Amino acid sequence: MPEPQIAQKGPYVWKAEKSEKVAWCACGRSGKQPFCDGSHKGTGFRPIVLDVEAGETYAFCGCKHTGTPPMCNGTHSRL
Repeated sequence: MPEPQIAQKGPYVWKAEKSEKVAWCACGRSGKQPFCDGSHKGTGFRPIVLDVEAGETYAFCGCKHTGTPPMCNGTHSRL
């Protein structure tokens, strides 16, 4: 599988307005970062779908190299 594109060297901090399922972009190609817009088609990458809770704040990985997908673990500081 190819390396993901780095969307940004830092997390996307996002607060959920409602409880719902979201799809985190794993390939780095999405125009709707940190969420998937289908740009991964044909790359071998797939988004990670997770349930988020209303009012909770999430730090989604922006560099796409985290060891704890889809959450940021600071890997971007070593890229």
